[in-house]
Amino acid sequence: MAAEAGSRPRGRPRGSGGAELLAIAREVFLTQGYPGATMDQVAAQARISKQTLYREYPSKERLYAAVVRDWVDRGYDAMRPHTEALTESADIRAGLLRLAHVLHSGVLSEPVLRMRSLVATESARFPDVAADYVERSWTRNTQLLADALAALAARGLIKAEDTLAAAQQFTWLVLGDPLNRRTLAAQSAPAEDDELARQREEAVTTFLSRYGHASAWQ
Repeated sequence: MAAEAGSRPRGRPRGSGGAELLAIAREVFLTQGYPGATMDQVAAQARISKQTLYREYPSKERLYAAVVRDWVDRGYDAMRPHTEALTESADIRAGLLRLAHVLHSGVLSEPVLRMRSLVATESARFPDVAADYVERSWTRNTQLLADALAALAARGLIKAEDTLAAAQQFTWLVLGDPLNRRTLAAQSAPAEDDELARQREEAVTTFLSRYGHASAWQ
């Protein structure tokens, strides 16, 4: 008898692979910690056999490294449009404030903080993974910002000979205090929106007092 239209197909639901599999594995690592996470758990949640999982990732160590790399590459891809938008800003102060808001929304978000904590916790066990995390996330994103600042300097909107140093300074002006509070003070609650907005204003003002042409942003 023919199946009725709209009925669910018979058989086992399709298992997860690719980016979806890595997202599932990431959540297992974040929830259980590296020592508590197992390949069995990942395979079960992904609805695939252990053999299938091991064919793609021969060990838990390889899977963990792939999860971290996938995560940082996604963050890099997400950041790129915002730094590109900065290069096109007509109002440099407004452009920097928008970017500062993006940094707060991204780096201080719960998923990013959880991932940073996992990588930091496992950095002694997997120093190469931690180093790759820093290089592919923090270093590459800082270089993206440096490139954007170089474009702004070429347009005469800022004055900066060492745009990498300027990018590092801007990043820490924006993130230093709230990131330390969220990661180092265990009982610290997320900052209120108005407090973060004040910090962004102060960070941009300080940055422009060093690198800005007054006529471009006042």
